[in-house]
Amino acid sequence: MNRREFTKMAGLSAIAIQAYPAASSAMISGRERKMLSNIPLGICNHTLRALRPTAKELIEFAIEQGLDSVHFNTLKPFESLESEHLESLRELAMVNNISIYMGVGSICEQSAKFSESFGGARKLIEQGIRVARILQSPVLGVRIGDLNDRYTNGGIKPKIDEVVEHMRSFRGEILDSGIKFAFENHAGDMRSEELLQLIDRTGEDICGALFDPGNAIYAMEDPLLALKSLSQHIIACQARDVVIWPSETGAIFQWTAVGEGMMDFEFYTNYLRDNCPGVPIHLEIISNSPREIPYLTTGYWEGWPELRASGIIDFLKLVRMGQAIDVARAPQGTDKKEFDMENQENEFLKSVTYLRNECAAGLKK
Repeated sequence: MNRREFTKMAGLSAIAIQAYPAASSAMISGRERKMLSNIPLGICNHTLRALRPTAKELIEFAIEQGLDSVHFNTLKPFESLESEHLESLRELAMVNNISIYMGVGSICEQSAKFSESFGGARKLIEQGIRVARILQSPVLGVRIGDLNDRYTNGGIKPKIDEVVEHMRSFRGEILDSGIKFAFENHAGDMRSEELLQLIDRTGEDICGALFDPGNAIYAMEDPLLALKSLSQHIIACQARDVVIWPSETGAIFQWTAVGEGMMDFEFYTNYLRDNCPGVPIHLEIISNSPREIPYLTTGYWEGWPELRASGIIDFLKLVRMGQAIDVARAPQGTDKKEFDMENQENEFLKSVTYLRNECAAGLKK
């Protein structure tokens, strides 16, 4: 995305703020004030994926929206990884009271989602640690891949073994840096019990959870129970709402703006405040993208050889409670990319509004 395009989107943002005025401040209105949750509120770069903002542009967007934090889930948004450029980004964020959370994506070379753009897994981790230290990120976000990794080359176990070995090999450097690996439950690659085992094997002193409640659904978990399971291991989080409903082969789910789905975000924010103080909620809104969970088909269970029916009871209760929702599509004659850009920003602003008004999230007034 070039500067002209971003300027155009800034105009769209102004229109959206008029529609959702609370998105431009952290004021709590419309109901009796609640106790401030003291939860920093931020944005993940993937929320505005159609815009493809650079790291600087995302920080500037966060400043305009009065946010507290930004999360980069890979190194791709950075125009340069030179120290001087990274230091300028750090200063821009610091003077505006914005924290930066860094991630590098998949560190599993066995995963189809692993990118060799920055070399092998070890080189990627080395680069990530360096960038995180310069930007003063408290974590380095990492993950395996996605659901498909459960169906290849021995299932998910050898992938877990690989990433644990990678992280262990950087133990000394991570301890010296003062950061931690934040390992994500990403797109159905791991359930919370598997992530807890990974953290235990890696070492709690260098590894914690990057929790995404929307991704818990992908792994046939109730998001709030997964939250409680991971609890104090959570050192970073991303968030979006979700709706799930029955289908002929099992269930279909669709992520939504916060407040438009089935999750209790008032409970979610209060729980994070009490158990994970200081951890920001980074919004990663991915609407209009329905996904299927065909748990009524035999082949689907090949990826979950150790999962028993008792492990998905609460998930099945959610499925029975949900109803299908529509996908928003670009009107005929409308440019799809322009529609996606505006829609993604508006979905984000609706989420910010809800979290500020209904959950007292955000530090800035």
